Amino acid sequence: MDAGRKKKNKILAGLSKDDAALLLPLLTPVDLPVRKLLEARGRRIEQVYFLDCGLASIVASGGTNHSIEVGIVGSEGMTGLSVLMAADRSPHETFMQAAGTGWRIAAGDLRAAMDRSANLRDRLLQYGHTLIVQMGFTALSNGRYKLEERLARWLLMAQDRSDGDDIALTHEFLAVMLGTRRPGITTALNELEKIEIIESRRGVVTVRDRAALEETANGSYGGAEAEYVRLFGAA
Repeated sequence: MDAGRKKKNKILAGLSKDDAALLLPLLTPVDLPVRKLLEARGRRIEQVYFLDCGLASIVASGGTNHSIEVGIVGSEGMTGLSVLMAADRSPHETFMQAAGTGWRIAAGDLRAAMDRSANLRDRLLQYGHTLIVQMGFTALSNGRYKLEERLARWLLMAQDRSDGDDIALTHEFLAVMLGTRRPGITTALNELEKIEIIESRRGVVTVRDRAALEETANGSYGGAEAEYVRLFGAA
């Protein structure tokens, strides 16, 4: 991979000249295949990742068959929320759900760069704030919305972080993401396909009518996205 390639990650692309000169030389380009573990629960975070493309899932687990996605990260953001918050590990696991590419930086190097630049520190903490807001709306969605509405929200969020209308995923992943069983995911996908909002085939969902998908989400989508746009502009 070419270390001099253009940064598609929105945080990196929006750095000031001084912050770019400070941070970019510390980055290493990386491939991020499906299922790559970026953070192990309860283990020290050694590396932080800025995604250019692909989709990373932050998953909370209470034991066997008690896991659910609490946050997602794409080219709008970065992993390492705990590092930004002056901690060295997370109780959650972060892994790649859709393959992509990105940039890796040692957690210690990132902390040192944040110490050297108050502007960089504030910018990264603003992203951390938007991720926490996203997690809050995920909790609201999981607690108060129907499965079909939650699925619509998740597909919208995934499309926001994709290059087009096709979203690479499996029913197995979606079941974990939404905290339900695979048959329920299959039924919900079939319902959306019947009314021609999406097209579902093995390993891929294609969004055919985004406006209708937003209507199906029934207000569960949009709050976290508005906060990101307020701070970073349209993703």
